[in-house]
Amino acid sequence: MNDILLEYARETLDIEITEARRMRDRLDGSVSRACRLLLDCRGKVVISGMGKSGHIGKKIAASLASTGTPAFFVHPAEALHGDLGMIGRQDVVVFISYSGRAQELRLILPLLAESDIPVIAVTGNADSPLARAAACVLDVGVAREACPMGLAPTSSAVNTLMIGDALAMALMRYRGFDAEQFARSHPGGSLGARLLNRVHHVMRRGGQLPKIDRQDSVMAAMLELSRTGLGLVAVCDAENRVAGVFTDGDLRRWLVKGRRLDEPIAPAMTRPGYLLPEEWRAGAALEALHQQHITAAPVVDVKGRLVGALNLHDLHQAGIG
Repeated sequence: MNDILLEYARETLDIEITEARRMRDRLDGSVSRACRLLLDCRGKVVISGMGKSGHIGKKIAASLASTGTPAFFVHPAEALHGDLGMIGRQDVVVFISYSGRAQELRLILPLLAESDIPVIAVTGNADSPLARAAACVLDVGVAREACPMGLAPTSSAVNTLMIGDALAMALMRYRGFDAEQFARSHPGGSLGARLLNRVHHVMRRGGQLPKIDRQDSVMAAMLELSRTGLGLVAVCDAENRVAGVFTDGDLRRWLVKGRRLDEPIAPAMTRPGYLLPEEWRAGAALEALHQQHITAAPVVDVKGRLVGALNLHDLHQAGIG
């Protein structure tokens, strides 16, 4: 039983992959024309489709919107009952219908034509009413659905999803849309936290900041280590510039050597220590700590003055990493 189920699954993927390759091989200037219509759009890109085409359309709209092309999905049935007012004269509409004969779309097409709103058709039927009314046709046709009855949209659904991704990625790359812009569309996720937060947003300040004067003793540094629990202490000069750091490891090595706690901190500390600029992106700080094989570092301003401290736990709490 398990063997036959595995074989059915593999056969499904084989069929869908074959159809996807066929679509890739027949891509032509229609894709460029569709991209140009979307790039020239001064309003928003409106995606619409019925049934499973609509479900895929929602994903395409979301992908476009998050990669630099303002887009949203409108259900065609809802459009016929008031939501058509969401579509403006500066918009471009992408209609998805494999047959190209969805009744709801056919009713909307004349209304769009009256307002000179261009339509991009994503269809498997180049001779359909939708295709004939469109400014541009993207062919997602398949020779065979993976469904053994040829009824459930499988290969055609994959092709539709892929052409949507192809448009979104082509537009993103042409616009030079970068990771920071992507993060601004995803501020609640880990990528947004990594790219939008800077070190000074997540660092420790004030009483949480482990710091001693360079004239202090090893004992003072040990007490500061214990008080803050950060694993390091910044050793600063009279101008608050970081002269070095003293870590838990430095303390252990000092004691193993048989040195006294009342001795000055200077010979016991690490010079100059690894310092994080306060304007660095939090993601860059995380990578730097990993590369240096350390868990924490003082944070300094452009003049090297101590302004904070940061460890891996602080970054993880902020959703970074």
